[in-house]
Amino acid sequence: MELLNKLNWRYAAKAMNGEKVAEDKIQRILEAARLAPTSSGLQPFEIMVVKNQEIKEKIRPIAWNQSVITDCSHLLVFAAWDTYTAERINHMFDLTNEIRGFKNEGWENYRQMLLDSYPQKDEEENFNHASKQAYIAFSQAIIAAAFEGVDATPVEGFDPAAVDEILNLREKGLRSAVLLPLGYRKEEVDWLVNLVKVRKSMDELVTVIE
Repeated sequence: MELLNKLNWRYAAKAMNGEKVAEDKIQRILEAARLAPTSSGLQPFEIMVVKNQEIKEKIRPIAWNQSVITDCSHLLVFAAWDTYTAERINHMFDLTNEIRGFKNEGWENYRQMLLDSYPQKDEEENFNHASKQAYIAFSQAIIAAAFEGVDATPVEGFDPAAVDEILNLREKGLRSAVLLPLGYRKEEVDWLVNLVKVRKSMDELVTVIE
């Protein structure tokens, strides 16, 4: 019930007041994103935490000039792998074996299945798949932010290629997928703050198949 109350409290803040979010809160939000489930456990993305004000100022014009980009405390950039490679797949499978301390035949067979599949696919198809995984972590970060009493504003309206260039993402084998400014709402100028949350009813949204 507490979590649902927090989710009812949250909304996509349209104005932030520049107040800094405590680092322990940021770390818990990032940890929630890190713990998100992903396809085959590959975690095919990275999260850039932009605190540098000059960089935020560069991003704002190519993000529809949204003030939350520059007035937030921390700007999270969820950047997906540009494609799946054998090296990337093997790294995560090797990491699993290292942490668990043993090799599983079924798991190794699954590794080979992925190696025979993903690297041969079109890069754009692979990026789209990786982006969907980044969105799962993105959603968990939003939920964690609400639980921490921190405002989070999902931002899809931006020029990904320009953000990639500003943050040198392509050189790292990454492409920006979605942005998440974190901060605190500036209620006196935010037109959305006092409006009632609108969502479909459960009956309209959910179909139960017995």
